[in-house]
Amino acid sequence: MNESGPPMAISPLSTFSLLIPFLLTASSALNPPQYRKTFIVRVQPDAKPSVYLTHSNWYESTLRSVATASDSADAASGRVIHSYDNVFHGFAAELSAIEVEKVRNLPGVMAVLPEQVRHLHTTRSPEFLGLKTGDSAGLLKESDFGSDLVIGVIDTGIWPERESFNDRDLGPPPAKWKGECVAAEKFPADVCNRKLIGARYFCAGYEASNGKMNESMELRSPRDSDGHGTHTASIAAGRYVFPASTLGYARGVAAGMAPKARLAAYKVCWNAGCYDSDILAAFDAAVADGVDVISLSVGGVVVPYYLDAIAIGAFSASDAGVFVSASAGNGGPGGLTVTNVAPWMTTVGAGTIDRDFPANVKLGDGREISGVSIYGGPALAHDKLYPLIYAGGEGSDGYSSSLCLDGSLDPNLVTGKIVLCDRGINSRPAKGEVVKKAGGVGMIIANGVFDGEGLVADCHLLPATAVGATEGDEIRKYIQSAEKSNSPAEATILFHGTRLNVAPAPVVAAFSARGPNPETPEILKPDLMAPGLNILAAWPANVGPSGVASDERSTEFNILSGTSMACPHVSGLAALLKAAHPDWSPAAIKSALMTTAYSHDSRGETMLDESTGNVSTVMDYGAGHVHPQKAMDPGLVYDISSLDYVDFLCNSNYTAANIRIITRKAADCGGARHAGHIGNLNYPTLAAVFQQYGKRNLSTHFIRTVTNVGDSDSIYTVRIRPPVDVAVTVEPERLVFRRVGQKLNFLVRVRTEAVELSPGSSVVRSGSITWSDGKRNVTSAVVVTLQQPL
Repeated sequence: MNESGPPMAISPLSTFSLLIPFLLTASSALNPPQYRKTFIVRVQPDAKPSVYLTHSNWYESTLRSVATASDSADAASGRVIHSYDNVFHGFAAELSAIEVEKVRNLPGVMAVLPEQVRHLHTTRSPEFLGLKTGDSAGLLKESDFGSDLVIGVIDTGIWPERESFNDRDLGPPPAKWKGECVAAEKFPADVCNRKLIGARYFCAGYEASNGKMNESMELRSPRDSDGHGTHTASIAAGRYVFPASTLGYARGVAAGMAPKARLAAYKVCWNAGCYDSDILAAFDAAVADGVDVISLSVGGVVVPYYLDAIAIGAFSASDAGVFVSASAGNGGPGGLTVTNVAPWMTTVGAGTIDRDFPANVKLGDGREISGVSIYGGPALAHDKLYPLIYAGGEGSDGYSSSLCLDGSLDPNLVTGKIVLCDRGINSRPAKGEVVKKAGGVGMIIANGVFDGEGLVADCHLLPATAVGATEGDEIRKYIQSAEKSNSPAEATILFHGTRLNVAPAPVVAAFSARGPNPETPEILKPDLMAPGLNILAAWPANVGPSGVASDERSTEFNILSGTSMACPHVSGLAALLKAAHPDWSPAAIKSALMTTAYSHDSRGETMLDESTGNVSTVMDYGAGHVHPQKAMDPGLVYDISSLDYVDFLCNSNYTAANIRIITRKAADCGGARHAGHIGNLNYPTLAAVFQQYGKRNLSTHFIRTVTNVGDSDSIYTVRIRPPVDVAVTVEPERLVFRRVGQKLNFLVRVRTEAVELSPGSSVVRSGSITWSDGKRNVTSAVVVTLQQPL
């Protein structure tokens, strides 16, 4: 995984068909094909001229008419990269800058969206989450392990032969399934089975931006040549496999969240990334195929929802009843780093489980520095010390060598030594390859200040370990002190294997992206967190566990970290909940997961932030850490319809045209229905953002509706834990339900006073309200942000 960022891996048109040939033909002479880029064109579907049998015929005919001497009719037709019919109406095509402007201004075009490239956000976790196969009751039993549900994984493909995807004791695919197993390179159609019931690949957008695929480097098929997709798919729905381990680490049973759920793989991510036009095509196919859940562990920059292909695809999926789970991103621990923030998606942050892989550094002065690693080769001697150097120390070329970039290390300085490398730019295992090539016998990777103390265990090519920022400073000081005293700096690395029952757990992973929500701060994101650090799951046969090209080792399972790993945990849990409650909407499933989540660790105290060791906040974990067994019986849910999301967009001051791009629905934002504010979306959390502007008294209110999914006759009483210096009242204080499915409203008032803040700064305070019937607790975070404008 590349570390250029923190560890991460997507109108009536009668005039349109008449005008675009002229416009594009005229512009072709000015803009040769090499200046064209990919754009996604949103059209009004009911305006197709009757002369065309299909929308695809219409789009292709339009582009064929632009043919010039340098652009044949066939080539022009080929500029249609994808045609969309389900989650989106329109097409993706290569257009020049002038063509884009002309097309955008046509009355038949709703929007022209620029292509974006996304990147991957890259199992003891079922047991850690309380999902045990032997339980006579509970979520797994009630849902029959998710056997009738289909999870669509939009990622790097899948390695179908892995035991995690066996179909023993599974019946035929659900009758509603309309998908297919697309035969392609090294992927015959019969490789699918009753577990992996569908597989497709989408690469036209990728190739339009990067040229023809190098098929010696990657596979033009659903087969996974990266590993990420196989890993995430098995986390969501892998079968029980024993024994399982990676290089001898994490021995035990491997299992996904929904072991009997069916899988459909949609490959959209390639060596250069995951392109929006391909991601949108995968959403389009997945909804048409009949998936129940979409799992998406990719992301990119946050843009308004009407410019975000993922948000647009996810809305239509949600509108069709499909639950969409997306990774929050790996930009933590900094604030405003969360991605995939649309309220109709469930955005998942990452936490630790109660297992780690200690590999400590023993220094020549007797100190032992804590680290983590996964290394299965010949270890360094425990009773021997090796020369230790800092790669960026005296005699090096500075920055590139401090990071152990390719070709930066001098073998004359490195041979026979343990090398301390700084984290960043290239992947952590790749640094080990650089050290090994230069003759080093071992490596220590030190976090930078931004990374803090959060540690990620990697499968290394040589004896290596990772240490936190503070420990890295201590090792550098030790090396400098030894140099000044003309005594050798020495060390060794002590590998301690797998350690269980680590406390405290869970802890918010340092890399996990944090709020506030950059697009809509009134919607708390991430929504919740799930296990994402050092997760064991299936791995392809042709990819070494380190991910480094020279790694020829083969392992059936691998251990990876990222919100990419947290996301499919929630995808699998959503499938289980949908199987147990077939009538629940995606919003109801999200609500059940959020209102039953917890924010305490194994000590009973508020979860810690791995990067600092301090207490974490709602901006780190959202509603909290998932609790699957409680989510099965939440008592009350906050449901949200597609029309509610339209109201939300109206209250967000989106134009009717922008809203239609997202929702495919006409939106009239006038009238009393839209007289509320953004915070009145029926979300399971309540977040108020106050701009002080010299005001002393600040107040707002929230209206919420809860649906009874518990006992027919039940009474819920509210318990308020207000944020510091904030007054919170709830009316009424009791909700009396007489039947299942009954809906009741309540009003929450929030009042506070302005505080002294420097211009441009803010302060966040959090509390909660909890509805309880004596056996169920339905908890919603209450978050107040005070901002001092510049």
